Amino acid sequence: MEKPRQSRAALWNISFGFFGIQIAFALQNANVSRIFQSLGGEIDQLAFLWIAGPVTGLIVQPLIGHYSDRTWSRFGRRRPFFLAGAVLAAVALLGMPHAGALLVAAMMLWLLDASLNVSMEPFRAFVGDMLGKDQQTAGYAFQTAFIGAGAVIGSIAPEVLNSLGVANTAPAGVIPPSVRYAFYIGAAAILLAVLWTVISTREYSPEQMAAFSGPQAVAAHDAPVVAPANGPLWIVGGAAICIAVRLLALDKAVYILGGALIAFGIARIVARSFAARGVRDNVLVQINSDLAQMPPVMRRLALVQFFAWSALFVMWIYTTPVVTRYVFGSADPTSAAYNDGADWVGILFATYNGVAAIGAFVLPWLAARIGKTRTHVIGLLSGALGFGLFLLLRDPLTLLVAELFIGIAWASILTMPYAILAGCLDPRKYGVYMGLFNIFIVLPQLIVATVMGAVINAFFPDEPLWTMGIAAGVMVLAAISMLRVREA
Repeated sequence: MEKPRQSRAALWNISFGFFGIQIAFALQNANVSRIFQSLGGEIDQLAFLWIAGPVTGLIVQPLIGHYSDRTWSRFGRRRPFFLAGAVLAAVALLGMPHAGALLVAAMMLWLLDASLNVSMEPFRAFVGDMLGKDQQTAGYAFQTAFIGAGAVIGSIAPEVLNSLGVANTAPAGVIPPSVRYAFYIGAAAILLAVLWTVISTREYSPEQMAAFSGPQAVAAHDAPVVAPANGPLWIVGGAAICIAVRLLALDKAVYILGGALIAFGIARIVARSFAARGVRDNVLVQINSDLAQMPPVMRRLALVQFFAWSALFVMWIYTTPVVTRYVFGSADPTSAAYNDGADWVGILFATYNGVAAIGAFVLPWLAARIGKTRTHVIGLLSGALGFGLFLLLRDPLTLLVAELFIGIAWASILTMPYAILAGCLDPRKYGVYMGLFNIFIVLPQLIVATVMGAVINAFFPDEPLWTMGIAAGVMVLAAISMLRVREA
């Protein structure tokens, strides 16, 4: 039994919640470094202060994917997760601008990132649930368009408010009013947009999903269980990193990376112990087993995602200090020049997201002619060029050219990997595999957050510009890795 084709209005409704989610993400990406610096954070502390997000994502996304695959209520399968995450994210958006200390702001970032992950992760699986394979690329293109449009609004909100007379400066330790009101708008936007999808879309019942999958499909809970025995190796690797931090006097933030590897090794040992006793329904057993049985295409795409998102996370952390210092000539968060530069970062981020919103509808056409793999390689190389231009350009307007190329990459990163992946997954495990796939978005964020501060101190102290060169090189590695991916 084939899934019925959805109208363009239905495609709109299925993905509209992403519009509000991305407004919130854009506010976070463009303003959190500004908030941290306004509260006294130093440049080499920024990556560490951002660490709450990736650590939370490593835990939350696979769990939400696992449980959303197995949840059914009168409210649906994925929709309860959309709504719960949106409510919590709105609370965080209302609270973050009132953080009076770095620790409080970092805690608010943790709540915001966790909540956005709860809402966002099931949306990726939702496209797979609701659309047949012939419409999935179009479905993810709609998501990309809403991501781009929402990010434009979230990115420029402080600048627009400033142009309307809302102040963009404040005393040390106080968040500027333009940022504070923008976060209030984001809280309302995510609630309303997610409610639109929840109310306007009805999910297929478990019986309908079974009919679409066919009699040969294996239920998620009946799939074979695999329990890898390499847990001790992960523990040894994590311990080696912790010892190296001590002996080589590395940045203490790297302890978090070592601790994460140790925790993963322990989780594998515990999962293997449960599996040996015949326990199958344990969430730890199932997620470890699914991770071990990733399809080959997903494994290759995971490496591409790792490199691409490493570059993106560098951009989100360091664009503000790069632009304010090298283009606007100020590193003082209380100065007008710094805050004008920080507002311009919002315009730059709005530009690449606007390009992505338009480019999302070109990508399916291009992919149909040259293939999804080649399309994504072109997109990734465009991103590398955009990051490289930051090393050369010093005029605010010319930086828009760099953002044009980054926008092409962003559109491709949000569309092509998921369109390729959806074609090789068991439909009954869309949720957990989309969650596991997103680990390779979150893991590079964790590595950048723990290592980049040490890299800055060791190789270019007080020169954050070179982070953009690193981002360009890493994006080239993503394009090279993409050449190994073969579409189903």
